[in-house]
Amino acid sequence: MAPMSYVYVLTNEAMPGYVKIGMTERPVKDRVLELDNTSVPLPFQCYYAARVDDHKKIEKALHIAFGESRVRGTREFFTVDAFRVKAILDVIALEDVTPREDILENKEDATAIEKAIRHNRKFSFASAGIPIGVVLTLTKDESVNCVVKSDSTVFFQDKEMSVSGSALLALQQLGYKWSAVAGTEYWLYSGETLLSLRSARESQTN
Repeated sequence: MAPMSYVYVLTNEAMPGYVKIGMTERPVKDRVLELDNTSVPLPFQCYYAARVDDHKKIEKALHIAFGESRVRGTREFFTVDAFRVKAILDVIALEDVTPREDILENKEDATAIEKAIRHNRKFSFASAGIPIGVVLTLTKDESVNCVVKSDSTVFFQDKEMSVSGSALLALQQLGYKWSAVAGTEYWLYSGETLLSLRSARESQTN
């Protein structure tokens, strides 16, 4: 029997702006836990994982496709929006196997990630060139949306909330039992994540 074949996209709040594109023949959860060692300040979070036909071939193709954003030739880290990688991988996936629960050793890990998100992901819609009143859609289900309420909040399900808080609630309602997410990676405006839009705006001004 042929081994299982997976490709994954990971983020890490200790390395904001970077994603890891890798492969494994073991359960994705096991691979993510293996990567959480003493050389990494925070655990990795699985943004997306897919069962595929040929994990080696597909991982290589993704590494080539995003080669210009590769940090080092001997590493699997890229300065690219995780949603862009997911958009390609999703087309060739046999099955979405993204773990729906946190891949953490203990509650202390969850608390550390939450603190890092609050520190790293302070977001202003003005910084991304997004006007108040526009509709945002969720990366995991574009039928789910919210409305930009102020420069730092959205209106989601009749409540004014933060970008990350609203994204987390929306994802939990879809069945993801995650304890913390960076909302800028999960809300879309005009087909781009808030993270991507802010990064593009910042690169224009630098």
